Amino acid sequence: MEARNGRFALLDELLSYHAADGRERLMVARMRTFLAGNEACFERALPSGHVTGSAWIVDPGATATVLTHHRKLDRWLQPGGHADGDSNVRRVALREACEESGLHTLVPARQAIYDIDVHEIPQHGSEPAHVHYDVRFAFYAQRSERPLASAESHHVQWIPLTEIERFGIDDSVRRLVAKSSRLVSRT
Repeated sequence: MEARNGRFALLDELLSYHAADGRERLMVARMRTFLAGNEACFERALPSGHVTGSAWIVDPGATATVLTHHRKLDRWLQPGGHADGDSNVRRVALREACEESGLHTLVPARQAIYDIDVHEIPQHGSEPAHVHYDVRFAFYAQRSERPLASAESHHVQWIPLTEIERFGIDDSVRRLVAKSSRLVSRT
């Protein structure tokens, strides 16, 4: 019952979400269609794809972020992962951020969804290709806290936003960076 209610709550939240551009608007529409048609949308076992949660972690000045060099995908990405049946995607994003970064000073930078991304995941071993419907939330962490890599990563580190292009980021991470100026802490 919780997953059903969580699915409808997420659909409602997406109604008021303001996408950054036309590409993100298309992904929001695609996610809404997926959520409306798939009761098991939070389950990794759904073969076509599933909801994931991820975290854009910045320092309070929004001058640096924590990225992880993902072991399977061999790319620098924000921490995140599978909902595994949990329909509370904020909780999923926070859990995955803590697990994949080793940071424990994380606090929400905002309560609203920060970004939406729908992307293909290639086949890996016996796991078929599928789609991740990624709901992203922004968090603050203190730069004094040192991130620690998990088993899912080769490396994890604080990266100044002015140097992030050196890490071979993709367009979805560029969109996260572009939105970062909205996250400068006023405290």
